[in-house]
Amino acid sequence: MSITPKVLLDQLVKNNQITDTEASQFEVSSLQKNIPIIEYLRKFTNIDKIEIIRAQAEVEKISYVDLDKTPIDSQAVGLISESISRRYTIIPYHFDSANSAISIATEDPFNRSIVDFLEKKTGKKINLSLADRDQILKMIDLSFSQGLSPEVRDALKEYSPDQKKETNNSNIQLQQAPIAKIVSTILEFSVKGRASDIHIEPEETRTKVRYRIDGILQEKLSLPRTIHEALVSRIKILSEMKIDEKRIPQDGRFTYKSAKDEVDLRVSTLPTVFGEKVVMRLLKKTGGIPTLSELGFGGPQLKELEESISRPYGIILITGPTGSGKTTTLYSILSRLNKPTVNIVTLEDPVEYQIAGINQVQVNAQAGLTFATGLRAFLRQDPNIILVGEVRDKETTQLAIQAALTGHLVFSTLHTNNAATAIPRLIDLGAESFLIASVLTAILAQRIARKICPYCKVTYKASDEVGANIRAVLGPIFPKKYDNSPITLSKGAGCQECNKSGYLGRIAIFEILKVTTAINQHILHQDSSEVIEATAKKEGFVKMIEDGYLKVLDGVTTMEEVLRVAET
Repeated sequence: MSITPKVLLDQLVKNNQITDTEASQFEVSSLQKNIPIIEYLRKFTNIDKIEIIRAQAEVEKISYVDLDKTPIDSQAVGLISESISRRYTIIPYHFDSANSAISIATEDPFNRSIVDFLEKKTGKKINLSLADRDQILKMIDLSFSQGLSPEVRDALKEYSPDQKKETNNSNIQLQQAPIAKIVSTILEFSVKGRASDIHIEPEETRTKVRYRIDGILQEKLSLPRTIHEALVSRIKILSEMKIDEKRIPQDGRFTYKSAKDEVDLRVSTLPTVFGEKVVMRLLKKTGGIPTLSELGFGGPQLKELEESISRPYGIILITGPTGSGKTTTLYSILSRLNKPTVNIVTLEDPVEYQIAGINQVQVNAQAGLTFATGLRAFLRQDPNIILVGEVRDKETTQLAIQAALTGHLVFSTLHTNNAATAIPRLIDLGAESFLIASVLTAILAQRIARKICPYCKVTYKASDEVGANIRAVLGPIFPKKYDNSPITLSKGAGCQECNKSGYLGRIAIFEILKVTTAINQHILHQDSSEVIEATAKKEGFVKMIEDGYLKVLDGVTTMEEVLRVAET
């Protein structure tokens, strides 16, 4: 079915993708070049491909699917072979067992011969949806080659939920084998895919598996709802949790050895209306702790941090929300300070990485070992350096200050949005302003942004609007080399290495507030964080968003990433 250029362009205007003026320009240009409007829009405009497909589907009144945002149902994949998928460039993405219907993504939804062939082949009803060809090919590779579905599909064939009701031990063991295979495949994929977390979430009709890769949650697998309980039980057995306790949250951990790496998994279960949700945090045993420069420190920032951590006493705080990499930065600093002549003790909840030569203690509230009681005991252990996982109450705050006053170097974390707000937060926690002024050395705030994939990195000239924004934000620290030349930025085009995302790996963006004489005066007068930050700026303080923009100019990350994580 052919679409007239005007109808499609009108739909894109209606969807707020282009203006009326642009629509007229594109219509004339496509006629001049004598190419179909869809081909023209893809080749010569910046309109997102999926938006073109969405407009096409709306005009033709057919369904469409964005495969980057739609999980692939392993049951559906199991119903159509890889050879057929590749031959017709199709990918089954959903199976409706109630209506015995398979939803299939294709670039040609009007091809009745595909429907007739597949209905005869599978004995199921076939529903075609329009999709992007590149997304279809990517999903075929992911589902049949590198991904989860083949192993999971084979295991699902072996698994029969009806037999679970029998209490015979041999039957229970038989059922554990395919489920164990599914769990193993999920874990193997997480290691290969560089995931930091795995989410196994029950829904009314299915169980979805999501992975946090480079800080972004991505749905990769959809499983039949019937196997959810068996899946959770298998993970609970591995984590040494109570299998029969489903009403309250539980925590556990276990170690998994893949072909390449050994990882520790911290496991948490949570009862939801559809069953227990499981989240597993992956902590690599191999690969070591990154250095400060690998984390993203460089130039004046690195010098300031090194000066602060080389002092024999004082408090250094690292702030940021959950998942902003505070613990990794702390471990990197401790690894740098770790020497045979220094006694380092840490109190953590939980201990995430084990470092040789450092005495690490895990909080155990049930046994009475809290941050406060542990810190009190530490002072009798002749330490040089103390790490307290988090300053979260008045008692811990006062003990940390006391430790710094008696000649110890204390590191800790605090949940604030930026460096300057950490000082009013400490006062809120009951610390005296004159004591804070005498012991606080530096405050570091951070976020984690995705790095541009080095395999598909391309450069482009920044638009005048973006260039003006960068110059305005950076102000006096804007690099002089761009004064008389256009600003060039980088981005990832998308390749197999980065799973077409354009990003591979992560980098931290920072701000370091050194507590100088002028800052101390503000602390004593209990001034606001805005006043503290204004004074720090006069002394050369680089804000987090400014550090992010400098990394954008260096081609490390993108504007979109910096604004996503650091815009305040």
